[in-house]
Parts: sequence; C-alpha cells; structure tokens
Amino acid sequence: MSNWHEELGVFDLETTGIDVETSRIVSAHVGLLNAEGLVIQRNDWLVDPGVEIPVEATAVHGISTEHARARGLPAGQAVAQIVSALRAVFERGTPVVAYNAPYDFTLLNREALRYGIVPLSAPGPVIDPLVIDRAVDKYRKGKRTLELTALFYGVDLTDAHDAGADAIAAGRVAQAIARAHAEELALEAAELHRRQVQWSLEQAEDFQAYMRREHNPLFTTSGAWPVR
Repeated sequence: MSNWHEELGVFDLETTGIDVETSRIVSAHVGLLNAEGLVIQRNDWLVDPGVEIPVEATAVHGISTEHARARGLPAGQAVAQIVSALRAVFERGTPVVAYNAPYDFTLLNREALRYGIVPLSAPGPVIDPLVIDRAVDKYRKGKRTLELTALFYGVDLTDAHDAGADAIAAGRVAQAIARAHAEELALEAAELHRRQVQWSLEQAEDFQAYMRREHNPLFTTSGAWPVR
C-alpha cells in the first residue's frame, strides 16, 4: 500500500551531546500515530546515562544529572526497552519516523553495543521528514530544524526538545509533507525508504561540495542513512 502515512511509529532521543559515538541517552520516546496524527500509543523513558549531563545539554532539554540519577532508569535497562519497543513497531510493518534519523538510530545502535544489547538490524522502513522535505522542496531557503519545518507545514510544536513532543511533531510533519506532495510520495513504505537512502547520499554530496568550495577544502561528511 502507498498510504505509508496512515499509521506511523515515532521515535526521538534527547541526549548528553551531539557526537553519536560518545553521547548517551537521557530521554526517549517511541509511540504510534493514527492517520489523523493522534497518539494511539506512547512509551516514554527518563534515563540515568551513567555520566554527567553537560550543562549545555541540560539547557536544551531541561534534564539535569541530579534529576536523571534520581528518577531515571539505569541506561542499560532503558536502552534494552527502547530497542525492544522499536523492534516491535517494525515487526508489525509500521514505518518509524525520526527527524534526522541517522542521529537517533546511530546513537541508539552505539548505546546498544555499549551495553551488550543486540541492536536493531537494518531498521526499516524509516521515514525521515528532514531528508524527504529537502528532496521534494529542494530550493526552499532557510534552515530546516524541526521547529522551523513544523512551522512551515502548520504543525504545532509547543515543547521543543522534549523527546515525546519532538517525536510526535515529526510524525505529524511527515503526514503533512505526504499531503502536500501526494503524487510524488505515493510510494510503498519500503520504496520510500530506498529513495531516502539515495536522497541522503545526494544531499550529503551537495553539502560537502558547498563546504569545500566555501569554507574548508578538506571537509567530509557522511550520507549513510538511516544508520551511520
């Protein structure tokens, strides 16, 4: 079926930093949306990452080291539950939305390996509104953060950098893009996943060429998607 957006899994992490190799999960959300974008299932985690949460990260998501230690699940336990929840969504054949998917899925992969948990194997189908929006509206000017993209597509995001709010908004953005570009995105979920693999590679190549031309001739970036 080409109506991949009628039921969607949604996934987001808040973390200790931006480096997927070293950052740790602080909070997470895995949920399900129906065709109207209503939440029909949700799972939320507060995680004790086992390391200090930098003040810069706390300033973004509002979770301090003290709060995570007092209220959060041990990291290994939480990571196992998050992986299991996502695996269950994929096994039912439901696509999972993650905005800038390589960040969340790669970081979760590294956390799983860190704690001896079997990671998701080739997760999919994944829906990444960032990659899709850049492909179907390539020449729109301005940044494409989740907040700005949600605003562009008329999706409310009232608590940015909360894992649940971000995940749900990303799912609704995916549905809004599907409506706005119905003909181009009338694809099976698996085919859309395959196209995003190629789109991500092309977008990374374009960005690398721009950075080398304008800033640093040695700049490199990866277009691997949805896991790097």
